[in-house]
Amino acid sequence: MKNFSLSLYAFHLCHTFADLPGEVVADANLLWENLVKIGETSLTFVGLKDLRSKLICYQNNIYDPKREQGRKTEWLTDTGTLDLGSLPTTEGFKINANLQPFLLNDTYAVDLTLVAESPNISIDIPQLQHFKPTSLLPSNIQASLGQTLWIYGEVDPNENCDVLAEKLAIALVAGTNFNPVITHKGELFDSLLFEYQALEPDNPTKQCHILILINNSQAAIVTLAESAYNWLLNLLCSYHKILYIYQLARQRYREARTIYSELETKIQKFNSLVSENQIELSGLKSLMGKIPKKSFDYTRCLQDLQTHHTAIITNINNYKICLENIQNINSGNSPQFWQDFINKDCKKWQEQIQTDINYLTPGQELFVQLVDTIRGIVETEQAESDRSLENKIQILGIGFGGGAIISGVIVQHIDKIPIPLTSPKNPPNPFYASLILSVLATLFFIGIGWLITKCQYHPRKRNSN
Repeated sequence: MKNFSLSLYAFHLCHTFADLPGEVVADANLLWENLVKIGETSLTFVGLKDLRSKLICYQNNIYDPKREQGRKTEWLTDTGTLDLGSLPTTEGFKINANLQPFLLNDTYAVDLTLVAESPNISIDIPQLQHFKPTSLLPSNIQASLGQTLWIYGEVDPNENCDVLAEKLAIALVAGTNFNPVITHKGELFDSLLFEYQALEPDNPTKQCHILILINNSQAAIVTLAESAYNWLLNLLCSYHKILYIYQLARQRYREARTIYSELETKIQKFNSLVSENQIELSGLKSLMGKIPKKSFDYTRCLQDLQTHHTAIITNINNYKICLENIQNINSGNSPQFWQDFINKDCKKWQEQIQTDINYLTPGQELFVQLVDTIRGIVETEQAESDRSLENKIQILGIGFGGGAIISGVIVQHIDKIPIPLTSPKNPPNPFYASLILSVLATLFFIGIGWLITKCQYHPRKRNSN
């Protein structure tokens, strides 16, 4: 392959909707730091090692995102494309590198491109390892939104491009657990475009997106690619954002379903508590203390799903705009699988998120109703308990008060009878009689008190006639 190039397009989230203006996510600079690390270990270009000193978002090699504010350009450099220098190879040719860093709204984007020093140098499959492609795999870049490895090369018209593309995809991930699988084939700028997804068997969520563009018709692709560069970059950014948002939405849906299952368990517990002969007030209070937290978590999941739905619609529209502009530059043509991604995959994912929202929304109302129901029962039972205690106090107050009055009257007469308290030769001391009378009087007045409270809270029905 001549005019060979290997490009890394990586996209990393800089800040989210939850961040205040001027704030960034905790690992916002991870993309730049990992690129510097690669420059220090494998792709030892001088410019890559010193990348921090070239970026606007760094000052004295310290990350300072506030320096990005107020800029009227997406570039994160003052000089445009960065020339990173060159590296020699054991086969006598050099590899040149350049880097283009951007801030695309809330996302850091980077284009790191490696090329042979001369477009006439032919690069075959074994020579691809001079470009050290494994250093550009997701495990090293760690871009939060994802990345694409893009290979371009020019071959003779009689070259078997399908076989060549497969060999290139395998060589890109040689020595790793990735298993590249071709997913689509199409045409871009009158050249053949192959799409591969390289997945790790033990971790399917980790994937490497590979695009291989082979020019076998001597098409004037360079001029077209330069004209469409910004649209291609933003199309890839929107593509990875759509995948990222959908994964987040599915994760939040699973979390909401887990919470909903816990709610079903609590409803069963509630039914068991209220179906018993005597309602367990303490159990209901404990249940009521746990549900609001779960209700809040459930609401957050639902709110996040609605946010993801809005975000995926926005990025689908951005993808469409990019694709339309690429088609305008390319005489109305673009890879069919790019169009299918919008019409099939994105449509399905957008509808799935909306279905999840519709499915989960009634559960939010169920949480509210359950809390209100438990609160009403607890308040009613608590009021009954308080009223019962009040009645008991009132009854005992009347009983002991009446008993005390009777006892006081009797005691006045006991003082006038000079008989020993205990004497075998004398009749029983009147004190015992007074004690018994006091107890009986107390019991009598307790009964009166009970009748009074009964009349207060359960008045007799009177005929209206």
